[in-house]
Amino acid sequence: MEIQTNFLDGIKVVELATFVAAPCCGRALAEWGADVIKVESLNGDPVRFVGPNFKMPSNENENPIHDLENSSKKSVALNLKTPEAKEVFEKLLSEADVFLTNLRTEALIGLGVDYETLSKKFPQLIFAQILGYGEKGPDKDKPGFDYTAYYARGGVMGTLCEKDTSPLNGAPGFGDHQAGMYLLSGICAALFKRVRTGKGDKVTVSLLHTAIFGMGIMVAASQYGNHWPITRLEPSSPLLNAYKTKDGRWIQIAIPEYDKYIGKFAKAIGNEILAEDINYNNIKGMVKNREEIVSIIEEKLIKKNLNEWIEILTVADIPFEKVQLFHEIPEDKQAWANDYLYNINYENGNKALVHLPVKFNSLGTPDVVPAPKIGEHTDITLINLGYTAEEIEKLRVSKIVR
Repeated sequence: MEIQTNFLDGIKVVELATFVAAPCCGRALAEWGADVIKVESLNGDPVRFVGPNFKMPSNENENPIHDLENSSKKSVALNLKTPEAKEVFEKLLSEADVFLTNLRTEALIGLGVDYETLSKKFPQLIFAQILGYGEKGPDKDKPGFDYTAYYARGGVMGTLCEKDTSPLNGAPGFGDHQAGMYLLSGICAALFKRVRTGKGDKVTVSLLHTAIFGMGIMVAASQYGNHWPITRLEPSSPLLNAYKTKDGRWIQIAIPEYDKYIGKFAKAIGNEILAEDINYNNIKGMVKNREEIVSIIEEKLIKKNLNEWIEILTVADIPFEKVQLFHEIPEDKQAWANDYLYNINYENGNKALVHLPVKFNSLGTPDVVPAPKIGEHTDITLINLGYTAEEIEKLRVSKIVR
């Protein structure tokens, strides 16, 4: 099989984005062959420095959160508050196919790089923007992070938790990564459209919409009285529920077709009453007696350790999974077998980071190029734009570039 690494060869992307959502989209474009130039401030993308919030290092030699979001890119550091840097930036845009950003529209207008301005100058340019809350409405200019626009406003934090407990603890970047991949799909569609029409487009994704779309089934169900949060003691179905094992771990059961599989499940856990009693062995009876059924299953599963139940339920071909923890994922053989993870060789030892979730048969597993240092590619990029060494040095001394 011939391995291709240039799906987007010849596509130039200018990224003016910080933190996670838009940068992870830029990472994907870069790994698929696009030339992605990340334009940073002279101090760099703030994501370079937030690692300690999550007990990770954030220095030039080891910065996993930055590597995860910005691998395979080039970095150009510009002080966009100066007219000279704006001139450099406009030259970059004049050669670009895609402008990728998560800046709020007001900030883009201030820089003169909003969609209305750029679409007139560069009608072939694809303008791709991550928003917090969307382009319209009273909150269109409100700052948005996945903690706020996605988890909180999007209904994730308040509903995916045990009833009458505190809201769900948000994991950083969860909503951002989804929004970034959604934007990626829009960019690729816009590139395809441009091949046919020659015209660029505006592509937007918001964190709020990403959350609402992800929760679409439950948003619809809530209008029929299915209100969350719920307690696992009164689930939608006892066979769509999590149960604790003897050693304090949890197992998630996932059997949507209750009538069809309750007998098989009952036999697997060693409680035939679930299959024999008319109050338990059909979906109508289950709806009336779900609390009792949960109690029966709990009493069985708490008697064996996690690994014992894994063996029993696997042999019985029951849809289930252990509730895995983050620190167990780097040891997951299934993840490694499918190249979901890759090792990055830091000075203090290998650390596992996560590959992009989209795989192509002809691409194989692309090599991941470490994320650039701040302004690492400023000089070569300016030279390619026609600047002389003397001009670049002058810009550097004037703190216009880094």
